[in-house]
Amino acid sequence: MLVVLPRYNELPSLPLTPGRLRAEAPTADRLLVDDGSPDGTGELADSRAAVDSIHVMHRTEGRGLGRAYLVGFSWALEHGDEALVEIDADGSLLPATS
Repeated sequence: MLVVLPRYNELPSLPLTPGRLRAEAPTADRLLVDDGSPDGTGELADSRAAVDSIHVMHRTEGRGLGRAYLVGFSWALEHGDEALVEIDADGSLLPATS
């Protein structure tokens, strides 16, 4: 299963959503799709990826939430994921099982 997490200028929420998602769904892969955030979101995502098994995709063209989801869905198909989840990664919808 892959969870697609589009991000743009969401540096404050970056530590929250992926970590909480890992706690609630430890076997799920996570793909952060950053649209060239000028606030350092992409760089922090790369740092987290090195220690937290997060995939990071940096986009500079064709930006936007809908396109980020489509790119993530294509990535999932290319990597053989059988289930796909999307969640806006701004921290407004934190994953939880209870």
